[in-house]
Amino acid sequence: MLRRTHSLPGLFAALLIAALALTGAFLAFASITERMGATIPAAGEATVAALAEAVATRHPEVERIVRTASGSVIAYYFEADLPGAEMVDPMTGQAMGPHEPSDLTRTITNLHRSFLLGDAGRVAAGLGAAAMVVLCISGAMLLAVRLGGWAAILRASRGTLSQRLHCELGRFALIGLMLSALTGCWMSLATFGVLPDGAAVEVAPLVQPSGAARLPPGHLAALQAVDLSALRELTFPYGDDLTDSYALTTARGLAHVDAATGQILDFTPNSRARQVHETIVMLHTGRGVWPLALLLGLAALAAPVLAGAGGVIWWRRRAALPKLRQNVGAQAADTIILVGSEGHASWGFAATLHAGLSRAGHRVHTAPMNSLAPRYAQAERLLVLTSTYGDGDAPASAKLFLQRLEASAGVLPVAVLGFGDRSFPSFCGFAEKVAAALGAKGFPMLLDTWLIDRQSAQRFAAWGEAIGRAMGISLELSHVAARPKTIALALSGRVEYGAESQTPTAILSFVPADGGRLWQRRRLPRFEAGDLVGILAPGGNLPRFYSLASASKDGVLEICVRKQPGGLCSGFLHELAPGGRVQAFIRPNPGFRPLRGKAPVILIGAGTGIGPLAGFIRHNIARRPMHLYWGGRHPGSDFLYEPELAAYVGDGRLTQLNTAFSRVPGGGYVQDRLTKDAAMLRSLIRHGAQVLVCGGRDMAGGVACAFDAILQPLGCDLASLKSEGRYLEDVY
Repeated sequence: MLRRTHSLPGLFAALLIAALALTGAFLAFASITERMGATIPAAGEATVAALAEAVATRHPEVERIVRTASGSVIAYYFEADLPGAEMVDPMTGQAMGPHEPSDLTRTITNLHRSFLLGDAGRVAAGLGAAAMVVLCISGAMLLAVRLGGWAAILRASRGTLSQRLHCELGRFALIGLMLSALTGCWMSLATFGVLPDGAAVEVAPLVQPSGAARLPPGHLAALQAVDLSALRELTFPYGDDLTDSYALTTARGLAHVDAATGQILDFTPNSRARQVHETIVMLHTGRGVWPLALLLGLAALAAPVLAGAGGVIWWRRRAALPKLRQNVGAQAADTIILVGSEGHASWGFAATLHAGLSRAGHRVHTAPMNSLAPRYAQAERLLVLTSTYGDGDAPASAKLFLQRLEASAGVLPVAVLGFGDRSFPSFCGFAEKVAAALGAKGFPMLLDTWLIDRQSAQRFAAWGEAIGRAMGISLELSHVAARPKTIALALSGRVEYGAESQTPTAILSFVPADGGRLWQRRRLPRFEAGDLVGILAPGGNLPRFYSLASASKDGVLEICVRKQPGGLCSGFLHELAPGGRVQAFIRPNPGFRPLRGKAPVILIGAGTGIGPLAGFIRHNIARRPMHLYWGGRHPGSDFLYEPELAAYVGDGRLTQLNTAFSRVPGGGYVQDRLTKDAAMLRSLIRHGAQVLVCGGRDMAGGVACAFDAILQPLGCDLASLKSEGRYLEDVY
């Protein structure tokens, strides 16, 4: 709901908000330019009387003198019955040149206020400001949820480039955009009389001037008593009419001054409503307060970028989901399907289930598990399909499910279907957590939790028959996995290891394969070290994922592959000849990256887990402190990246290299080296270090135990480090 509240105004009002933001940024920077070009006398250095005297000496028929919010002084006058205007030096009263308002500034001002459409445009501008208020509030709430609460709102964001850009720019521009939007709403409502602006005030009865001969303005006591910094506008008496007076407008209000005696005839103070309105205008425009104008201008410039990045995020999320026909509203459905997925494979099974139930006459609503509603009005059952991420953790579309379940008030018959790989110890671990939580909440089970190994279509069909029987219908589910869109890569390099330890391992490099013609040549897709590449072996339906040791800017796609006994994909890759082709696709893994900044980084891995870690070191151009702990079997046969790591130590990209080999006398494992260096590691953690662990699950478990002991004297634990994004794992 929160994401939808943020997305819908952004999508529908994107162009409107972008236009308001860009024109607002132009006006903000224009006011800064005007302020920089204005001379601002110090308090007590210039008076209204002296300025008026200098202008009146030069122009016998002065209409008025205006001091803008940015400090510029403009004199309006008549000469030979023709109007004129000039810029005036406030220190001397001398003319600085003609005042020629910019047609561009006037047009952009009207565009910002009304889109050049009169009252209809003013309504549209007000609605745009209201949409920005909704976007700011919902965006701040989403950011807090994403980063782990309001206390972590300043924590570095993670994700794809568009996600990071959206988060970081939004955080930077939030205050300025919120201020602009709220004040813009106020001014729109004031324009149509919904809120008072204090302009229509009762003027005090005017005491008639003496009618005597006028004194020069420099001799008038009332004008001598007013500092130039307080002036808003001074209107001169009309022509030879001795019954007319000066009208002096200051920040305090309006006074009429006798042109013959210099006495104040009457004074009308600004109402509270007027004071508030003028403050609102100042906060909206920043005029007269250049730091505020700069903040507003920069925030406004960020708005179109935020809109673009938000649109990319929305489009990618939408494009990644399967196209579901007859996906009825959540409150109108009799069957709710909730999906937990990291790489969208579970969505394909959910689409098959959705279609089967719809054909059977059911009203079905399918959504991410994060969208669990507190109550469903007409639902009769809840079906949960979820994969597991990492060591029993929630996948991306289910990270908020257990939290939302706690707030759920409705109880429905439920069935849970888990997807996973039995080769991992935490096979379908999250699905079992979900089933246990639902049971504890009082949800009755339609049938026991089923677990599906390696996306078995046969097992899924059997589950479909079982759920159909529980519902009293015949349900046949024939699922055919959609083949991901791939690119062709050609093997360009191979470095082999592991001969002595009987663990064949290779570092493989790939470049785009092309058809030999210029127009058929391709580029590598965009990726970073730590992302995943999915490779489809010939004859295999399921991709095998490998962590990337390179970034696309390196010009090659590099992975470390250990040959597994009976492994279809690893065997294929180890036998691939130079120039041989593979079909592959990229899966971003933005959750496994070093945080930006200068804090130390502790990299821990074993075996082929060194791949992404070597990539992080390779791109450590800033030479931030990086400490690598890596474990292998034998230094003579499987010391992956040995020459490269030595070079990185030499040029400062790697601060310290620590290795552990298990097949040498007195050898050990990587967690043993960590325990040995506990004091140093504690010091690094105390200075904000981040830990990244990559490799096998057994190794990761041993490292976690070692770190729990290392952290104990600091009064923190692994869970708190993970919550801060300072302990990341990529395990397999």
